[in-house]
Amino acid sequence: MGAGYASFLAGDSLTPKERGFASELADNPVSAETFGKIATTVFGYNAAFLVNSTGNLALPSDDETSHRFKWVRPLLQPLIHKLEGSTQHPLGQQIGFAKPGRVELMRLEGRPSIAGVVSVMSPSTAAPAGNNLYLLAIRFLDGAALDTLSREQGLAGARYARSADQGADEVAFQINATATGEPLGFIIWKPDLPGSRVLGRLAPVLSGAGLVIAGLFFALMARLRGSLKELSESEHHAKHLSVHDVLTGLPNRSRFADRFGKCLAAMKSEDESAAVALIDLDRFKHVNDTYGHATGDELLRAAVARMGSVITSADTLARVGGDEFALLLPSIKKGGDQHVALCNNIVERLRSPFQLRGGDLVIRIGASIGISVFDDHTHTENEVLRRADVALYEAKTAGRGRVIVYNSSLDRRLEARETLKSELRTLLERGQHFPAPLSEAQVSDVGHLEVFFQGVYRADRECGLSGAEALVRWRHPTLGLLSPDKFIPIAEEAGIIDQLGEWVLCNAAKAAATWPADLSLAVNVSPSQIRTWDFDIRILSILEEVGLSPSRLELELTEAALFNIDETGLAALMRLRSRGVQIALDDFGTGYSSLSHLIQFNIDRIKIDRSFVKLLGTKAEGAAIISAILGLSRTLGKATTAEGVETENQRDFLVAAGCTDLQGFLLSKPEPLHTFLSTIDQRNDPSRHGKSRM
Repeated sequence: MGAGYASFLAGDSLTPKERGFASELADNPVSAETFGKIATTVFGYNAAFLVNSTGNLALPSDDETSHRFKWVRPLLQPLIHKLEGSTQHPLGQQIGFAKPGRVELMRLEGRPSIAGVVSVMSPSTAAPAGNNLYLLAIRFLDGAALDTLSREQGLAGARYARSADQGADEVAFQINATATGEPLGFIIWKPDLPGSRVLGRLAPVLSGAGLVIAGLFFALMARLRGSLKELSESEHHAKHLSVHDVLTGLPNRSRFADRFGKCLAAMKSEDESAAVALIDLDRFKHVNDTYGHATGDELLRAAVARMGSVITSADTLARVGGDEFALLLPSIKKGGDQHVALCNNIVERLRSPFQLRGGDLVIRIGASIGISVFDDHTHTENEVLRRADVALYEAKTAGRGRVIVYNSSLDRRLEARETLKSELRTLLERGQHFPAPLSEAQVSDVGHLEVFFQGVYRADRECGLSGAEALVRWRHPTLGLLSPDKFIPIAEEAGIIDQLGEWVLCNAAKAAATWPADLSLAVNVSPSQIRTWDFDIRILSILEEVGLSPSRLELELTEAALFNIDETGLAALMRLRSRGVQIALDDFGTGYSSLSHLIQFNIDRIKIDRSFVKLLGTKAEGAAIISAILGLSRTLGKATTAEGVETENQRDFLVAAGCTDLQGFLLSKPEPLHTFLSTIDQRNDPSRHGKSRM
């Protein structure tokens, strides 16, 4: 390294501040120890001495300082001699310094060092010749000075070494003594590669960018982990939904079939049996249609909670339809009846009232249950379910709200019922509104439908005939004369009740058109008929076709039918009333009795159910109920007809209580048209008054 490096490491000789400090010491001497501490602390020297021209310390010193100076004096003395022999510096005279300084590289105390000397004199008085003072300062090259050099000269990782032991990517520079040229050692550093300075300056930015990228990476990983977790949960939820009902949380048809199949495969014990029960909620559709789907959903959840409270964890209750449920009982004692007891318990619980909408609405429904028991794996799933369905069908047709266990006789009943359904459909497909007489082959094949008429009589002393109610009968070739309760439910199941109702209306109206004009005709209509969009148009068209005045027709509806009539049906009834057709409320008091129906539908007649008439003469409640109905009817201006009049006492009470018309076996039973025509011809016969027409 040349003189330039030595000049840098020596600090370009002494600064004016350092020279001023040394000059102050000339006028105000202190101990050499104190001087050395100040020089090393304030100015960063490793050692500093103030000496005279003879080479001795100019300040009092302690033993350690004297001993240290003694060792370095022989090496530093030549610097003073060279300084004294140099030309006096002009600028030095102006500022009070006799001669310029000297700086050299040498080895001191076994270490590569930079030594400097400068002449010092008092700024107020010139020193006598040979009495100059000199400041000697030392900096070791392998310490702080090398660190400073490394920072300011860009020598990355500069270090001192006695020999050239640099690495493959390092550079070594030899240091020689200034005076003797003696090698002092080597400075070794890692040189900058092309662009390394730029990279060094960009390092903080790149580090920051790296931190940001790392942060984004970890955030992305966290988000990815969260997404994977959500995906897993979503997949689990989807799998759950695939085998469970969303509304009730019960297993669905698929999960039930899976458990049912496993149950069949596990049937081994001869003492064990299993059972499947199909559960159908009674009157649920009415609740759903009347109060809305939200109420229906609430009712379903409440019903499921009640059913779930009586079954065990080993049992499987599943929702397999809108209001249909399946219950798998995988283990029951053969010959026992615990499965029947459990199902009866379910029926009883579902029969109790449900408080919905926070208690504002009280609903009563029920349940019908069909059970199929199986005890070996030879039974197929379809066969077991078919048997349970047959038993359920029997429970519903037998009056609902009951439990039926399958037996082979139910298949025969079902087969007979299906046969009747097919024959009835055939009858309606063959017939026209005014069918021609059937041939003997046709009659012997499926029989034929007939309209019977039961007379209605005025409730007065004369009990004159006021009209008749049309009642359909099926004259079957093998089963004989079938009443409506035997095939009307079949027509409803087959979806042909509308055709049957229209057939009855056509034939009854055609017959009534030939009666005296003061006789009315009452015909029952089903809710599904009323809900058809052209119901009123078809009624008026039939009346016009047969020539029957609309004012002579009375349409009978049950209370349950009124609940199922929508705005379209209500509008159709109002249009019929505007043309003169009368509306009667049948079986009043036995269904969903509501006084609002009497006003909303503008009912013309109330028909008192036969169950109340039957109480007359047997229970006091019968007379009270009928009297109340008659009083209400008079107040509202409605006509009344009492059905099921079978005794003279019943007739007399109803006449005295103010009933408008009477109908029953006491007066007339349902009879074919030709027989009823005879009744019309004889209606003025005074001998019939007070006699039973049974």
